[in-house]
Amino acid sequence: MKLVVQVMGARDLPAMDLNGLSDPYVKVKLGKHKFKTKVVKKTLNPYWGEEFAFRVDDLNDELLISVLDEDKYFNDDFVGCVKFPVSKVFDSHNKCLDTAWHPLQPKSKKPKHRDCGEILLNISFTPNNAFSDSASESRDVDIGSESPSRSFVSDTASPQRGKLDEVTFHKDDKEKSLAQKSLAGRLVQMFNKNPDAAPPASISSAHSSKADLTELVDMSEAPSEDPSSSVSFEELIKTMQSRDQAAETPDNLPGGVLLDQMYVTEPKHLNTLLFSPDSTFPKALADVHGTTELEQGPWKFENDCLKRVVTYIKAASKLVKACKGTEDQQYLRADGKVFAVLASVNTPDVPYGKTFRTELLYCITPGPELPSGEQSTRLVISWRMNFLQSTMMKGMIENGARQGLKDSYEQYATLLSQNVKPADSKDLGSNKDQVLASLQAEPQSDWKLAVQYFANFTVVSTFFIGFYMLVHIWLATPSTIQGLEFVGLDLPDSLGEFIVCGVLVLQGERVLGLISRFMQARVQKGSDHGVKARGDGWLLTVALIEGSNIAAVDSSGFSDPYVVFTCNGKTRTSSIKFQKCNPMWNEIFEFDAMDEPPSVLDVEIYDFDGPFDEATSLGHAEINFVKTNISDLADLWIPLRGKLAQACQSKLHLRIFLNNTRGGNVVNHFLNKMEKEVGKKITVRSPQTNSAFQKLFGLPPEEFLINDFTCHLKRKMPLQGRLFLSARIIGFHANLFGRKTKFFLLWEDIEDIHIVPPTLSSMGSPTIVMTLRQGRGVDARHGAKTQDEEGRLKFHFQSFVSFNVANRTIMALWKARSLSPEQKVQIIEEESEVKSLQTDETFLGLDDVSLSEIYSSTYSVPTNFFVELFGGGDLDRRVMEKAGCLNYSHTPWESENGDVYVRQIYYRYDKRVSQYKGEVTSTQQKSCLSDRNGWLFQEVMTLHAIPLGDYFNVHIRYQIEDSSSTPPGCQVKVSFGIEWLKSTKHQKRITKNVLKNLQDRLKVSFAVVEKEFRTR
Repeated sequence: MKLVVQVMGARDLPAMDLNGLSDPYVKVKLGKHKFKTKVVKKTLNPYWGEEFAFRVDDLNDELLISVLDEDKYFNDDFVGCVKFPVSKVFDSHNKCLDTAWHPLQPKSKKPKHRDCGEILLNISFTPNNAFSDSASESRDVDIGSESPSRSFVSDTASPQRGKLDEVTFHKDDKEKSLAQKSLAGRLVQMFNKNPDAAPPASISSAHSSKADLTELVDMSEAPSEDPSSSVSFEELIKTMQSRDQAAETPDNLPGGVLLDQMYVTEPKHLNTLLFSPDSTFPKALADVHGTTELEQGPWKFENDCLKRVVTYIKAASKLVKACKGTEDQQYLRADGKVFAVLASVNTPDVPYGKTFRTELLYCITPGPELPSGEQSTRLVISWRMNFLQSTMMKGMIENGARQGLKDSYEQYATLLSQNVKPADSKDLGSNKDQVLASLQAEPQSDWKLAVQYFANFTVVSTFFIGFYMLVHIWLATPSTIQGLEFVGLDLPDSLGEFIVCGVLVLQGERVLGLISRFMQARVQKGSDHGVKARGDGWLLTVALIEGSNIAAVDSSGFSDPYVVFTCNGKTRTSSIKFQKCNPMWNEIFEFDAMDEPPSVLDVEIYDFDGPFDEATSLGHAEINFVKTNISDLADLWIPLRGKLAQACQSKLHLRIFLNNTRGGNVVNHFLNKMEKEVGKKITVRSPQTNSAFQKLFGLPPEEFLINDFTCHLKRKMPLQGRLFLSARIIGFHANLFGRKTKFFLLWEDIEDIHIVPPTLSSMGSPTIVMTLRQGRGVDARHGAKTQDEEGRLKFHFQSFVSFNVANRTIMALWKARSLSPEQKVQIIEEESEVKSLQTDETFLGLDDVSLSEIYSSTYSVPTNFFVELFGGGDLDRRVMEKAGCLNYSHTPWESENGDVYVRQIYYRYDKRVSQYKGEVTSTQQKSCLSDRNGWLFQEVMTLHAIPLGDYFNVHIRYQIEDSSSTPPGCQVKVSFGIEWLKSTKHQKRITKNVLKNLQDRLKVSFAVVEKEFRTR
């Protein structure tokens, strides 16, 4: 006797992951036997639709059904469970617990989540006879039905609704199963139709079993008429379109992508070519693969899904003989433009064939319109292995299937390209200009903004209360003067009047705040929108379309979002959209040409409150060009990470294009530059070598190999392998005794590289130690030797054949991806020299800026000591560090004209000074005062990587002269002004922020100078 458990679905599960969702699956256990369902990703209302059967030997056993959340790096989280005594199911009506929702119970008495959700189950007993043993135990189950279907169907496997995974069990010895008398007695009751009669137990049981068997066989052999079998394929697709409820296109299966190609045709035509019964393509493909006895069943509707079965004999390979294959195909989506077909392949005759199924997902989606006006279509085929039972040969099965599918679909792509013309990549690239030209910034109307801001309860209630008070003043007579009142001052005479006055003041303040917001919420052009890229090389273009569900942090329930893009140390900032949670930008940003392709594009969205105010990050994301196909970035919605973003499920709509304007010369240009750093000739690798390198690490086509070295990876034991170097990554690969170790790191993720001298443990070879930045390299954790207290991974490489060449190449490539502060100062010097040749104006336009005195004080510090604040020595550096200026660097003072000296400085703000961690480049000039008793320092600051930083320059004048006080000291006067380079509505707001920041910095800096003088 068998206990059949149908696990259909669950609802209202608690969120176990940081993204507010879960990856649930179910474990079913009875006695020593246990099974589990597949994992449904990112959902709180999963559907499994799977069925499991258990051999029951003892009615005292307990059925345990547990729901868990899959965790990739840690132990799976327990969600809830439900228990059923087997005797309860046996004693129930018809030996069955009908389909019902059962609440999940927590594991502990004080659970983290009180409500664990519900699970939909159907549990029943079935007789263990010859028919049920030989037939498949998979059944189609519909959540909407109240009882499970009793008709047996062909076995299929699919992640969609109504599909069940096959679980096959071998028949045990009947004598052993009937050994317990208590169980034998209950079997007689189950098969005896007339309980009042008392025939022998064996005869009654056999008669009843035979009757039930005959009834089941008659039902299975009864002819069924399906009206869809006589309908054409085109009409079935139209019917599917009418039933399609705008379901989302399924994601690629986790096994990998076998084919990703654009074709010059319409999606419906490609769908007809691949899946129509009248198409000649499947037969031609069978001839190429050597497949025989191909039989394609008709498409039929089953449970509102279009399905068919295809059978064939697979050709023999080197390891597997010819075997029969059954392919169950099902349409997951067909709306006329997007088609998704899931195929589940069953090959039971191959070794361990009953333990797994191979699933293939065909996604046909419309592509961009070509310059010729023709429609393009994208075909993506992905795969995965669906293991129905656990087996020790899982890794070997997956590797064999991966290689076989790879070879098969290379032939598939070749044959398909002979029937349908593939789209040219040049034609697809030219579509970039058409897409960007169609973007238009959203116009903002003052009337629309006025309605948006003022049509709320605060404004209406405030005006009503104000009008009410005016009417009261008009009707009321003046009260007598009493208490502390005098003529012109009327104070509240009671607690109620005091509360009313307070409410009026608070309401008035809120209304004034709304009016201020309205004056600011005007059309604000983005500082970097529309700025064209300069130079030749890799051009990165980012189109920011819109945002969705942006977190609201203002008291009004909205935000003032803007987006900052960072790539290769360069930033681009969008415009500020005031009072929006679903902003529309339609802005285009271009990064200057780069010698090598970029690795990562960082995206972060902020709420604007001024350059130096505490900024609130509304979410962030990272786009990895190394792990992503460039064609996938042409139009994507990227989910944002962060507490606020994940709580609101915030997303940004982007279109990203990466083009190479140098053509094939970009590789030679980069290698020539690296040769100067390395001091050794670097040869260009062949296309075959580059292709093998790209396939080894799954890299995009633009990645090219620079050099590779044989070395040892130091972990617990040294592992010999090869270290591969390219412009963007450093990768390691080893294959020792059939066990492969493979990982790669981005150069930008490496924070420090240092050399450890040779030791006995390193076999007399120097060791290169690479320390990653915190939180980076998680995918390569298995290759790290240690992890420091801050969570940074460290990788050790040793035993290089040519250590000097390897070290120089690694250091040159690493330095090429990061720019030091000294290099930035050098660039600033070169730019300032060019500017000085182009203008004859006074020093940076100081005479044209109105300066006002903001600080004046006398210190008991000699003038000569105080001016060391600008001397470039230890005092200068300590003061800058105390003021929150990081990476401080400067050039020496150089004479410009007689007694006038000039220098350049660079630093980055600490997080406590500016949340944006902006950069500052400054030019300082010093000269003696006319009476020779002091110095005059003038400074022009330019702020980078902060909102509206390129709209203004900050001008500061320091006047330090001897004072007549006793003991001798100096008098310091500081004047401040802002030079506006562009017009903006936020001049007062920015001036206030900059002034406050500068005053705080002056107090800290001068206090440090005074303290240093006293300690000497």
